[in-house]
Amino acid sequence: MKVKQRLEALRDLMKEHQIDIYLVPTADYHNSENVGRYFMERAYISGFTGSAGSVLVGKDWAGLWTDGRYFLQAEDQLEGSGIDLYRMGEEGVPSLEDFIKDKLVQGGKLAFDGRCITYGQGLDLQNIVGEKMGSLVYDLDLIDQVWEDRPPISKEPIFELDIKYTGESRASKLVRLRSAMEDTGADSHVITSLDDIGWLLNIRGRDVDYFPLALSYLIVDMDKVILYIDEEKISGEIMAGLISDGVEIMPYNAIYEDIKHIERKILLDPDWVNYAIYGNICDKDIIIEGQNPTIMMKTVKNEIEIDNIRKAHIKDGIAHTKYLYWLKKEVEEGRIGNQTEISVSDKLEGLRRDQDGFICPSFAPISAFGDHGAIVHYEADGLSDRVLAQGSFLLNDTGGNYIEGSTDISRTIVLGLVSQKMKEDYTRVLQAHIRLARAKFLYGCSGANLDILARQPLWDAYLNYNHGTGHGVGYLANIHEPPISFRWQVGVKPATRLEEGMVITDEPGLYIGGSHGIRIENELLVRKGPKNDYGQFMYFEALTYCPIDLDSVLVDMLTEDDKAYMNDYHQKVYDLIGPGLEEEERRWLREVTRPI
Repeated sequence: MKVKQRLEALRDLMKEHQIDIYLVPTADYHNSENVGRYFMERAYISGFTGSAGSVLVGKDWAGLWTDGRYFLQAEDQLEGSGIDLYRMGEEGVPSLEDFIKDKLVQGGKLAFDGRCITYGQGLDLQNIVGEKMGSLVYDLDLIDQVWEDRPPISKEPIFELDIKYTGESRASKLVRLRSAMEDTGADSHVITSLDDIGWLLNIRGRDVDYFPLALSYLIVDMDKVILYIDEEKISGEIMAGLISDGVEIMPYNAIYEDIKHIERKILLDPDWVNYAIYGNICDKDIIIEGQNPTIMMKTVKNEIEIDNIRKAHIKDGIAHTKYLYWLKKEVEEGRIGNQTEISVSDKLEGLRRDQDGFICPSFAPISAFGDHGAIVHYEADGLSDRVLAQGSFLLNDTGGNYIEGSTDISRTIVLGLVSQKMKEDYTRVLQAHIRLARAKFLYGCSGANLDILARQPLWDAYLNYNHGTGHGVGYLANIHEPPISFRWQVGVKPATRLEEGMVITDEPGLYIGGSHGIRIENELLVRKGPKNDYGQFMYFEALTYCPIDLDSVLVDMLTEDDKAYMNDYHQKVYDLIGPGLEEEERRWLREVTRPI
């Protein structure tokens, strides 16, 4: 069925159940950013494949809400679908909640699958429906009834991370978590976010596209732990280890019945626990709302994790540098017209797979040539895959999961000669990247305090980019790890201060519709600097080691400090990556990391 037919089939079911508005979010039952194919209901019903967005369907209308990363992509994919695009954050565009307030008739019925909505959002929707004297239904998965040939839910086996990678046993982590629970007055804690469960138990899986995580729920009591997961995923050896640490195994979906009978004080994070779990708790007075303590625990990496992350980045840097060498040779020798966005992306992935310990890509690769680069999260497919040519930029935003950690890197590569305007744009983005990377700041600052450093070179020219400047990075988990970010718009919650041991990306960009896109991204490690009478100073250490293309840099636009940082960074790239290259590749690397 095409999108219009799917919408009509959904509306027939809505009519049968007397539903006025049906909400289809992006998330799985764990509010994961990336989801397995079984959970891609929003993509199925709308045709929009971006990683963020929600669809509302009424009797004679439908709308998609998504953020600035996906405006151009959504415009293209929604064309002819009958679904209107609502650009979140733009002037005059109602929020999804305000739209529901306006559209839901008095006494109307709003429905959604409560497993795919956080209970924080669910409570907001519950209040809206209450104001309309209407009804809310959260136990209907209507898309499942429409979706022909729905992929099966993943049954991939889990694997365990040795302490030489994690730096801490799950027994130690459980002690820390229980101490934090005690501080809140909770006797139990429900964890549904897959990266928190994976971190706490030192397990990983392959149930989520690109993120090595396992579909599961967890209830932690003071004297036991219950892991809700398909038992067939667990080997005998891993099972024995879990049991020895006091972990009981129950079927994946059993939590929805078990939670009905809980009577002790229970800690829930409204940003992660789904509305169906919340709804099944009979006595709401036992709920203690608060952030999962594991969120802050896992975002501060220990010394063993940091050492491993550095190793992962050297492996990734070798693969990526080999790719850049190959790509530039294709240009120089006139073969670039034989390549496409997908073929060069496949080449890079192949070079990563050659590295020991490679597991899988850490997110869907962005390989965007020319004006496709202006689509912030462009993903090439069989229809859009463009042949490369000289005279523009190729924007690559890719990453890898290695047993030692995860990487996320963006490079914009010059293919042949480009215009003076494109060089100016590229140089401003490079300035933006450098200004943030070389920041020194007092302890207590958050990414909201520092975001201006990256935006200033662009704002000086009345330019901007419509996404955050950086995000936290998980250790073999979510490549976008909350709660830290570089973002001047922080929303209703205060921004999280930066702590030593956190890993965060530095990725300013510039996107010129119909022409080109530029993004330069490294991962940074938050480090302590000197402490004096003014306080504890902090700085960033670059973790990503890969040359930044100098072919379109206008050196005269850079300050002496910019040039000093760039030269120091490139010397480190040569020192760390050079030994992993062939002789000809190493000679090339010496040239492209030359002082400027």
